[in-house]
Amino acid sequence: MGPGVEIMLVGMSTVFAFLTLLVGLMYASAAIFAGVETAAPEQAPAPAVADASETALGQSDDIAIVLAVAEAWRRRSDGEEAR
Repeated sequence: MGPGVEIMLVGMSTVFAFLTLLVGLMYASAAIFAGVETAAPEQAPAPAVADASETALGQSDDIAIVLAVAEAWRRRSDGEEAR
């Protein structure tokens, strides 16, 4: 057998052994963490709701900005001058 074939067999055996070890470690970690999933709370706490006045004001400001940008874009693409 030539040295190239020997190097190939050593390399392929090394990769196969590493991948086999990796799969085994994944199964082992799955078995270890299987109990952790049931110990965690089933429902996460509800996110805090922002003040309604702040939310409505922020949304209306965002909408106004988007409309202004869209109008400026339309005027620019139509060739109109900005006021």
